[in-house]
Amino acid sequence: MDRPEPEKPDVLPSTALAYLDRNYWDKRFAQEEHYEWFKDYSHFRHIVLQHIKPQSSVLELGCGNSQLCEELYRDGITELTCIDLSPIAVEKMKQRLINKGYKEIKVLEADMLDLPFEDGCFDVVIEKGTMDVLFVDSGDPWNPHPATVEKVMKMLHEIHRVLKPEGIFISITFGQPHFRRRFFSDPEFTWSIEWNTFGETFHYFFYVLKKGQRSSENEEYREKTHMPSISLYHDELEGEDFLFRTNIDEMES
Repeated sequence: MDRPEPEKPDVLPSTALAYLDRNYWDKRFAQEEHYEWFKDYSHFRHIVLQHIKPQSSVLELGCGNSQLCEELYRDGITELTCIDLSPIAVEKMKQRLINKGYKEIKVLEADMLDLPFEDGCFDVVIEKGTMDVLFVDSGDPWNPHPATVEKVMKMLHEIHRVLKPEGIFISITFGQPHFRRRFFSDPEFTWSIEWNTFGETFHYFFYVLKKGQRSSENEEYREKTHMPSISLYHDELEGEDFLFRTNIDEMES
């Protein structure tokens, strides 16, 4: 007789604003074993391996309970450090990686707005959906609240600081180029900017920012694919991405 599958915990928040609450994440991670924001690794592996080499030192921001670091490890990228603000997520990730034999991967409790690392120590910094949380209550996407701008700029400053002179920042996000431009192109940063899209009916954005390669020719985004339509239907997005995207759409309307 087949055993019934265990019910998944109900972790869906009533509003996207819950994503700003640290207690929400602690409670969620205590119940939930795994969730992938913005598609799993298989959907963008072909892009990410163009920029992350086996010898790269990689920092993942906001690892949560994603399997991104495990997928990178299985592709031969073993010098990995993951951080998250939730102590529960960190402890559960540590145990999961130990159980799977991935003992080289470091997992730390840390704030991406105040990274506990020296300058210029990573070849790659990667985030998937972590920056998007900062925009949950940003107001008008064309003119975000000053508090949002301050947090996003702190995050980018810290990323730029810990990257090596020719390091790469990879951002996997809902954020469209016309909303990210003001942040990524700030004069204090020396990186060049290009982007891809991935996904089927609805497209996600994959930004690649290369430190030390900014020039007058790089001032505008270099687009690797066509600009996708931003029309949206529930069945085009997986799971909670719908709630997250709906919140953004409401701000843009």
